Amino acid sequence: MARTEYYDDPDAPKPNSLVVAASAVVANERGEILMQRRADSGLWALPGGAMEMADSLPGTAVREVKEETGYDIEVIGLVGTYTDPRHIIAYSDGEVRRQFNVCFLARLVGGELQISDESLEVRWVPPGELDELPMHHTQRLRLKHYQENRTAPYLG
Repeated sequence: MARTEYYDDPDAPKPNSLVVAASAVVANERGEILMQRRADSGLWALPGGAMEMADSLPGTAVREVKEETGYDIEVIGLVGTYTDPRHIIAYSDGEVRRQFNVCFLARLVGGELQISDESLEVRWVPPGELDELPMHHTQRLRLKHYQENRTAPYLG
C-alpha cells in the first residue's frame, strides 16, 4: 500500500480517520540513531506506527520498533507530541489520516537487526548524516527536538 504525506497543502485530500501512533528515537552507544526507510513511501523515518486496542502508548513504540527493526527497546522519556492538523497522510486504499503521534526516547536493550515488510532498509545513522536522508518534514522536526536536548518535551 502506497503512502503520500502532505503538509500545509491546500490540495491535500480531507482526512477520513484520526489515528493515534507512537514513534521512538533510539540512539546507540555511538550516538547513531535507528532509522528505517519505509516501504510505503521510500522515505526515511523513525520506527513507529499505529496504536492497537490492547496497547499502551509506550507499548506501541516498543512493539512497532520490534516489528520494524528486530530490536528490543525500553522507553525512557518523551521527545514530544505531534498533532499538527496540517499534516495529512493519504494511503492508496482510500484512508486519509490525520495522525496524533507521540515520539518517545528509548534505549536499546536487545534483539537483532531484522527488516520487516514495512521497511526497505534499517540502519544506525550518525547524526551528521541525517540531513542527507530523504524524509518528511515531520520526521526532521522530531529529530531536531531530540537533538536539542530539551528540558521539557515538545507539545504541538
